[in-house]
Amino acid sequence: MIEKILYAAKEAGEIIREGFGKNVAFEYKTNKSDIVTEIDKKAEAAIIEFISKEFSSHNILAEESGSTNNSSEYTWVIDPLDGTSNFKHGLPIFSVSIGVMKNGETLWGVVYDVMRNVFYSAEKGAGSFADDKKLSVAENDDLSNSMLVTGFPYDIKENPYNAIERFNDFLVSSRAVRRLGSAAIDLCYVASGVFDGFWEVHLHPWDVCAGKLIVEEAGGLVTDFEGNQIDIFSKQILATNGKVHSQMKEILWRRGKM
Repeated sequence: MIEKILYAAKEAGEIIREGFGKNVAFEYKTNKSDIVTEIDKKAEAAIIEFISKEFSSHNILAEESGSTNNSSEYTWVIDPLDGTSNFKHGLPIFSVSIGVMKNGETLWGVVYDVMRNVFYSAEKGAGSFADDKKLSVAENDDLSNSMLVTGFPYDIKENPYNAIERFNDFLVSSRAVRRLGSAAIDLCYVASGVFDGFWEVHLHPWDVCAGKLIVEEAGGLVTDFEGNQIDIFSKQILATNGKVHSQMKEILWRRGKM
């Protein structure tokens, strides 16, 4: 299965790479921060066409075209272009994210870092990899020495969950905070040991399905802000190397009840 997912991600990635740097058509979704390009749609169509040929009975949950329910125990969760704003503005940080669930549990995940041409992958119980290199989270256990990463939701002007204040809290509590613009890549960088922790609110299932598994299979911990287990529909995510998790959770709690 992982080879099939890798193939689908590569097909989508080639469409994205071909369109990068060109004047592609786009439209607004919920607001001017939330856009979709013709490349998002073409990449998603390629993945769905592949699934239809190889696994015609499987369910699909995709960012742009919604859900297809065939009453299968398998569901493909697809983000054809995570980091659309980066792509549109010529910033080469974006990815293809595909997770496959069986009876609600993610068993396989692939995130394709398109412009670096790196495939992150994980299979439940078999570890995480960047291409053929096995991944492991960072060993750092001191938040003040940590490099963190986050993102802001499309409704940031409403400041959900005190997102702006919590961002400021981490700025002064860690070594540095980065904001890359692709949650799937953020999660893979936690799995790789580049970042010690990642937090965000109001993500979607396709943003986290594959990346969550990749972090966990690399030895990391993924919960909500209170430390509870989450699924792909949760509105909060805290993903860390496990060693700074409680410290990050404490910072998040400074702003009161979640």
